Amino acid sequence: MSATAPSQKPLLQVTDLESCYGRIQALKGINLEVYKGELVALVGANGAGKTTFLRTLSGIQPMSAGVIQFGGRDISRLRADRRVQAGICHSPEGRQVFGALSIEDNLLLGAYLRPKEKVSRDLDRVYEMFPILHEKRHLPAGTLSGGQQQMLAISRALMGGPKLLLLDEPSMGLAPLLVDEVFNVIRTLKSQGITILLVEQNAFAALGIADRAYVLETGNIVLTGTGKEMISNEQVRAAYLGM
Repeated sequence: MSATAPSQKPLLQVTDLESCYGRIQALKGINLEVYKGELVALVGANGAGKTTFLRTLSGIQPMSAGVIQFGGRDISRLRADRRVQAGICHSPEGRQVFGALSIEDNLLLGAYLRPKEKVSRDLDRVYEMFPILHEKRHLPAGTLSGGQQQMLAISRALMGGPKLLLLDEPSMGLAPLLVDEVFNVIRTLKSQGITILLVEQNAFAALGIADRAYVLETGNIVLTGTGKEMISNEQVRAAYLGM
């Protein structure tokens, strides 16, 4: 299933994961693996449970059953901040930057659990990747355009020193030119060896850069395969790619 050597253990292994909102079961026994260095896409319609799944991995949304193993360790009961310390960093849907705070303060918030000696280096790396953030670093984050706020949200997650980067709908609400820019950033991160789990409404773009992909429907994984297999799958093409 993976291009990764079968002898390698997954970095993230999710088994029979369930999560509920009150009496509504949003996730119904999810099984999913991500190997180190992979970019794995999770695609599906609105309301399928994609954002809920990432929130559950982060520890923001409670799980009602199942096991989450990360780096061979059971983190199912870990608090959200402990998961960040373990290396799971989340760039949330809707960007959720702190508009009144400066861009630099937003970035430093992403590094609040990091050793001080690494923060300055990570900040330099982010500014090198996104010169516009360096140029505007003292301005309130709310003054940035939608595309720039997305770059800030991704950068804030990078400041946590991720072993696994969760990206939730990074192209949402962006003009086509900016969507291309965001996906170029994701490609760059992948080329740097960062392991990425990508939730994305733009299924064609996501599958085009994914090593492997899962299709989620109403809280269930219904299909899995390589990105290329998913793009050529008739069911996926009809339901998600408009082909």
